Amino acid sequence: MKIRKGMKFRLEPSNVQRERMSMFAGHNRAVWNKALEITKDRLDRKVPILWYHELNWNLTRLWKQSEEMAWLNDAPSQSLQQTLKHFDRAMRDCFDRNQPNKRMPRFKKKGRGDSFVFPQGFCVEGNRIKLPKLGWVRFRKSRELQGTMKSVTVSRNGKHWFVSILCEIEVPDPVHASLTAVGIDRGISIMAACSDERDYGNVRAFRKHQKRLAKAQRTLSRKVKFSNNWKKQKESIQTIHSKIANMRNDALHKASTEISKNHAMIFMEKLGVSRMSKSAKGTIDKPGKQVKAKSGLNRSILDTGWSMFAAMLEYKQAWNGGCVQYVPAAYTSQRCSACGYTAKTNRVSQSKFHCRHCGHAENADRNAARNILAAGHAVLACGVDAVATTVKQEPLAV
Repeated sequence: MKIRKGMKFRLEPSNVQRERMSMFAGHNRAVWNKALEITKDRLDRKVPILWYHELNWNLTRLWKQSEEMAWLNDAPSQSLQQTLKHFDRAMRDCFDRNQPNKRMPRFKKKGRGDSFVFPQGFCVEGNRIKLPKLGWVRFRKSRELQGTMKSVTVSRNGKHWFVSILCEIEVPDPVHASLTAVGIDRGISIMAACSDERDYGNVRAFRKHQKRLAKAQRTLSRKVKFSNNWKKQKESIQTIHSKIANMRNDALHKASTEISKNHAMIFMEKLGVSRMSKSAKGTIDKPGKQVKAKSGLNRSILDTGWSMFAAMLEYKQAWNGGCVQYVPAAYTSQRCSACGYTAKTNRVSQSKFHCRHCGHAENADRNAARNILAAGHAVLACGVDAVATTVKQEPLAV
């Protein structure tokens, strides 16, 4: 069995190499935006759009040969071609009905997702990597590379540059060391409540840095745009965003690694995070209600990283030989895990659950995790969405 793993390291380039990497990222960004501009124009005129081979012909025969975009010749050709391939894939996903979150690609802005890819022409020697038109660049080699190197992605996060080396590794078919299953309820106060009575708290990375970030952004607004002080302040804001992302990723990786190692089968609710975190502002004709409270809830949902957590569990379970199964989320927080009685009044508060029928009381998130585990077993045994056919019971008279 062959698997592909990306190993990310922090680069230590010279000042000249930093300038060239910034230039390469800008050239790739310009190629992406040019391709998107052409595509949108052809869609507006209702003519067939151009795919990779046509765009690549335009790149080599038109754009690079013109006086306006002759500077594209300074960047490695293969990285520009990879950008067009990524754009081609984004457009195909946009028109794919099977894609759950399909949308039109967006224009790229400087400082957001600056990166470029080398599919070939690189080599690693010790703690140095040789990249086309950059030469040897040192990096912090925190672990040994495995397998065959397939591609290299250079990206910028804040003021630092990173290299991600994609390696193809030959491994035996994985067999999970555990035989247990667990249900996980994703929440706000508790990021992941497990049916085996393990809880993983929410680090609230954004909330911890929210005041500091707001102050830094107010300071930026008072500076002259594109001045030296403006650039320094913008770099400090990017550093805060990097700290927030690193805190969140660290917590999610630790929790997902521990869960995937201890359980072969993982059951979770099927949540529409993009729908749940949608803005409640509404329109001028139909303004929304409780907009401030909903925006705070949306901020907390996105700060928790539910989708990232699910994605981490999926690929780590695939590596370990386990499985992730999703069940419908209907009534999992209102059903008693002891007797099965379902009523809205069972959920006393955000953290407390008390069954009106049998008197069972425990943490609401852990009760939901037990229901998710039971629903997962029912789905596997019956082959149908057992939870989706549940009829909500009326509350008992007390």
